[in-house]
Amino acid sequence: MTQVDYFQRKLDDKRRLTIPTELRDKFVSGAVITRGFGQYLHLYPKDVWDQLVEPRLEGDILDERTADLNVQFRMGKIEQALDGKQGRITLEQHLLDYAGIDKEVSAVSVGKYWRIMAVDMP
Repeated sequence: MTQVDYFQRKLDDKRRLTIPTELRDKFVSGAVITRGFGQYLHLYPKDVWDQLVEPRLEGDILDERTADLNVQFRMGKIEQALDGKQGRITLEQHLLDYAGIDKEVSAVSVGKYWRIMAVDMP
């Protein structure tokens, strides 16, 4: 199977992003979409979120950095399954607004998750 590290797509009128066929197996557990560290979004396979991200967010209850990360990643976080044969996920409008995304998105693999951003973003 071909490794896909980058793709571009246009969102449809219902704000749906089509995941490339080669990547759909990675999202069989579902998808988690959150705000990123900058003006972009993070797209995680649900199992990666559950196994790697969620435990890191639990951290020390009095640690300010952990609290900041929880706010960053949980504010507006959505979880969903791909919509069957089409392999699409819906990006909520508030997340698109946060990332400055209109219709076209670029997605870049960042290890075990994806950075989703406006096409014109460097």
